[in-house]
Amino acid sequence: MGVVHHSVYPIWFELARTELLRCQGSAYKDLEAEGVHFVVARLNMRFRRPARYDDVLVVRAEVAGHYANSRSGKTLNHHYSIIRGEELLASAESTLVCVDGGGKPRRMPEYLGHNQT
Repeated sequence: MGVVHHSVYPIWFELARTELLRCQGSAYKDLEAEGVHFVVARLNMRFRRPARYDDVLVVRAEVAGHYANSRSGKTLNHHYSIIRGEELLASAESTLVCVDGGGKPRRMPEYLGHNQT
C-alpha cells in the first residue's frame, strides 16, 4: 500500500529514547552494565496520517516530567512525535519501569529523567 506498517512506530520510538539517553551522556549498554534495565509497561499511540516509504521523518522523544515526579522513582514517562515537514503523523506516550537484571523493579539512577531529542 506504500505506507509504513503501524508495527514499525514503536521501534522508532525506542530508537528515539536511546538517542535521548545518549544526549544525556549515557548509553543503554552502560546502564545494563550497572544492572539498570527498562521495560515498557504502557504504550499509547495515536495515528493521524500515514508515513509513506521514502518519507523524510523526524522522530522526537522527550521525558514527560522528571523521574522524581514518580512516587516510587521506578517509572519514567515519555512523549513522542513523528513529523514529516510540519505535519504531525503520529504521537505516543509510554511508561517505562526500571528493573534490575532479574526483572525486579528498582529505583532508577538520579541522573536520568530529563532532556529531549
